[in-house]
Amino acid sequence: MSELREARIARGWSQERLIREIERHARHHLLDVPTAASLRVYVSEWENGRRVISERYAALLRPLLGITDAELFGRRGHADGAGSAGGYDELLGCIDSARNVSLTMVKTFMDQTELLRTMDRQMGAASLVDQMTGHLATLEEALTFAVLPDTRRPVALALAGAATLAAWQALDVGAVQRAWRHYELGKRAAQEAGEPMYLAHATAEQAYVLCEAGRPEMALELIRGAHRVSAGQMSPRLRTWLYAAEAELCARAGKPEECRRALDAAATHLPDGGEARDSDMLSIFLNGDHLARWRGHTLGLLGDDDAMNSLYAALDAMDPTFIRASSGLRVDLASAHLAREELAQAEEHLREARLIVSRTGSVRYRRRIEQLTERL
Repeated sequence: MSELREARIARGWSQERLIREIERHARHHLLDVPTAASLRVYVSEWENGRRVISERYAALLRPLLGITDAELFGRRGHADGAGSAGGYDELLGCIDSARNVSLTMVKTFMDQTELLRTMDRQMGAASLVDQMTGHLATLEEALTFAVLPDTRRPVALALAGAATLAAWQALDVGAVQRAWRHYELGKRAAQEAGEPMYLAHATAEQAYVLCEAGRPEMALELIRGAHRVSAGQMSPRLRTWLYAAEAELCARAGKPEECRRALDAAATHLPDGGEARDSDMLSIFLNGDHLARWRGHTLGLLGDDDAMNSLYAALDAMDPTFIRASSGLRVDLASAHLAREELAQAEEHLREARLIVSRTGSVRYRRRIEQLTERL
């Protein structure tokens, strides 16, 4: 099966749907594309290997399907030729450029990551693949040629945050290999920066890849190891996040008592007040409302009747900027109603979830919607 066909099927699109999306994207960006009849021929030939996807069409397909060039063309990137020109002069030029990476530039890197995080929250990950790929490449290049520790550490910290975000985005669009590699990159960068909190967070998120691959027990071991990684160097909000994540994985591993203990620990460590952002870990958003949503999701996995109360409380308090998260909340509500055989309410929430997923392109949530729809 061709990489393009795999990506299309993962999105749940027919060839006709892909053609319509190409036309819609072209209209929105004022691009010229052939007629639908010609596009049908192109898509068929691309998927059957009879036509090479040009860069022009690759630039259309990447944001539509949320994939990288490597995933679109079935390669892991081009290696530098052994005989490339430049030699020591080129190397020293790269090192000298890296020496000029100032704290101001690192702040620019962090600001770019924050912008991508905001766009991801509101638009979904699929449309950001080119921007995220370029951002990571820039940070990796800066770290590769930064020689002195005073320069390397802040760049490594910026890379740790960006790589972990990129990994979660890749997981959302179903690119699990890319997600795993980005988590490994984020962990290495966090170790280089000497930041145990970033290492713990990347490790714990990576556990979700294992869980969704059908290894919840191994995932649980990994997330418990994340607790030990940061030991006493952890903010209260990150510790709360880790306990909530542990509770969810305990539920998926069929450990209800351990799940409830972890939920209680999360509630105990959550700081007072409505502030959600962790000033020490900018990727963490967690307050009472967010924890209620997470608690509802986790209790729903256990089939607990109390899940419904937490989920509706979270729906009432939902931050309207968390667009993608709202689809997950709707899916959880549909699942809870299905467990009670309340089919009309389940259908209503699934309908809302589908509308949101059509905007964000989340493969993870689309799969959950499909699984629940089959049960109706």
